[in-house]
Amino acid sequence: MRVIFAGTPEFSVGILEALNQAEHELVGIYCQPDRPKGRGRVLTACPVKQKALELNLPVFQPESLKDKTVQQQLSALNADVMVVVAYGQILPKAVLDTPKYGCLNIHASLLPRWRGAAPIQRAIISGDKQTGIGIMQMNEGLDTGDILLEKTCDILESDTAQSLHNKLAILGAQGITTALTNLNTLLPIVQNEDGATYAKKLSKDEAWIDWNKTAVEINQQIRAFNPYPIAQANASSDKFESKVLRILSACVMGENYHQKPGEIIEYSKGVCIVATGDGALSLEKVQLAGKKAVDIKDFTNAYTLTILK
Repeated sequence: MRVIFAGTPEFSVGILEALNQAEHELVGIYCQPDRPKGRGRVLTACPVKQKALELNLPVFQPESLKDKTVQQQLSALNADVMVVVAYGQILPKAVLDTPKYGCLNIHASLLPRWRGAAPIQRAIISGDKQTGIGIMQMNEGLDTGDILLEKTCDILESDTAQSLHNKLAILGAQGITTALTNLNTLLPIVQNEDGATYAKKLSKDEAWIDWNKTAVEINQQIRAFNPYPIAQANASSDKFESKVLRILSACVMGENYHQKPGEIIEYSKGVCIVATGDGALSLEKVQLAGKKAVDIKDFTNAYTLTILK
């Protein structure tokens, strides 16, 4: 098949590679325009563009697919299907209707649960036990199209957004290659609107920990926000009054304690246990503002925390 691929972030790269290795012709790779990045605001290509150039594939970076000239250019590629993975642009009806088999989206959740921008993080922070990927026939709605194929994945208590991202990217690559091979025989399943939830984009404001929440809830937040935006709290110690402490990983302690939420229950070489609204958290990996991320053993050797807010 003649395939147009549209994607931008790292999640899309493995799927692009899988399609390139399959017996399909990638006639065009669409991704977001180069954006300023880092402190120097250097114009930087997205991961999909970098991989496409490495594979000698044609790259297109329109600011909008609503432009008539852009639509004519896309139509001229004469594609059988367009595969969309975290592209970052809304596809107008003219584009949806252009390929022979329309546009297929790979979404990192079991739709209709967690439609939207951050399905992986929302699944973890909500305590979901299972997620997956869906191959969806795109329509004009937000992740509302019929499901052609699904693959499920358990969410482990040790999973972070990064580890779950990696597992789902692999499933996505497997799923789309299977779907394209069997496109004429797959039976579309209409989504049940009663189970629809929305996974809104992450904000840095959500990263602040509320120690009045349960240890389980806070740990879900820590895992969901690793590697971005990373859960954080204001910390005081013997060497500083108040600094931001990022918490990259922790372990839930089930016992109840008499200390108030945010107070230190136990602090020694390699151990930092913090009281929460229900239970406690044993911190495992942290990062003080302006410093590198370290294991709690190294941190406790350097500082003595007094309270977290």
